[in-house]
Amino acid sequence: MAKKKKTDPLEGEALIEKVKELGNLSKEEKARACGYFTVTKNGVERVNMMKFLNALIDAEGIELDSKANGNGRGGRSASYRISVQSNGNLLIGSAYTKQMGLQPGDEFEITLGRKHIHLKQLDAQEETAEAS
Repeated sequence: MAKKKKTDPLEGEALIEKVKELGNLSKEEKARACGYFTVTKNGVERVNMMKFLNALIDAEGIELDSKANGNGRGGRSASYRISVQSNGNLLIGSAYTKQMGLQPGDEFEITLGRKHIHLKQLDAQEETAEAS
């Protein structure tokens, strides 16, 4: 039995083009043809589908990992929706204040419309001018 010469697996644009060429083959056959297989000690070929699919995802430029929010914790993401609490308060969560870089003590001017509430952040210069 002739041994197949092990080649480096295809990546990037070359991988995408090869997969398009092999359009009628199964996923396993495409992975094998693109170099995503190993040969065991017993001479059995094993297709590495995970490496193949991950390389294909990378080649397509698809970003599956979420962007880290800097605090190293998972948790919920901001939905940009809030509801009035049972005591009548509206609470804007820390996800929004962190995203805006707000600090404790920052002040806002509240303007009420017919169906909206507008918050305008007051600058330190405006506060000192009003105090004078």
